[in-house]
Amino acid sequence: MSDTPARLLRLLSLLQTPREWPGSELAERLGVTDRTVRRDIDRLRELGYPVEATMGATGGYRLVAGAAMPPLLVDDEEAIAIAVGLRAAAGSAIAGIEEASVRALTKLEQVLPAKLRRRVRVLGTATITPGPAATPIDPELLTTLAAAITNRERVRFAYESATGTESRRNTEPVGLVPHKHRWYLVAFDLDRSDWRVFRADRITRPHPTGARFTPRPLPAPDPAAYVIGARTDWPTSTLRYHVEIQAPANQVTGKLGEAPGDIVPRTDTTCALEMHRDDLPEWVAHRLLELGCDFEVHAPQELSDELQRIADRARRATHARKTKT
Repeated sequence: MSDTPARLLRLLSLLQTPREWPGSELAERLGVTDRTVRRDIDRLRELGYPVEATMGATGGYRLVAGAAMPPLLVDDEEAIAIAVGLRAAAGSAIAGIEEASVRALTKLEQVLPAKLRRRVRVLGTATITPGPAATPIDPELLTTLAAAITNRERVRFAYESATGTESRRNTEPVGLVPHKHRWYLVAFDLDRSDWRVFRADRITRPHPTGARFTPRPLPAPDPAAYVIGARTDWPTSTLRYHVEIQAPANQVTGKLGEAPGDIVPRTDTTCALEMHRDDLPEWVAHRLLELGCDFEVHAPQELSDELQRIADRARRATHARKTKT
């Protein structure tokens, strides 16, 4: 790669991967000598990029945090992934991130080539955000947990159970999983010598300890599979839903419920929602209203309360319009 500006951009792109790069590997990737790599590293430093070098058999180069964030270099697929993620984050359950996501998306789309901009818009229009979100989560909490996972660093935090009891946990975190309008942390609980799934909205005061760990074998293919499998073992955090619906089961299946047996046929024209899960009452209420048919709630009380709040808002809106006219 004889074009120096192009080579510097490629070098910067490699260094933005969170790892140390031996000089010999960088030279091989760029098709140059080790001496050229050292000169290019010096050029990046002159341009203000904080490249750190470590000595020894395991040493190498890495980009560290500086006074300002350098421009990020991403390929086409990474740019599309970022843009689609920002679109989703604009309506996410992460507190305070919606406006920042919109600003970042605007900047990104201004510099995307036309073909990538079209792909982002096609994906954006085809992607549907599934109903109301859960309790907003502080983005700093998620980034702290994510950093601990990436760095394989033990983290302590306070955790509130479904019954309101708070405990301190010392964990080895391995994954953050968004599932059914909530975020979950998969971690090995050192005090209990077992794997646990923690709802992120019940975690407070996370504190990385600095102690590194080697990940243990997870009893599932990945953290997401573990979360889905573990949900059936959380009776204290689930609600029992029982709703009689004036519509045939084949019109309701796919709009409510996920597991087999959630929708139970009653007659040719009626069915029932029967499930034990921690789905948000707000989400279930909106999905019921979208069915466009009559229904009767038998449980839980949280669902009845949410429907009453929706009815009160509709009544106030109607009353306000009548008052103006």
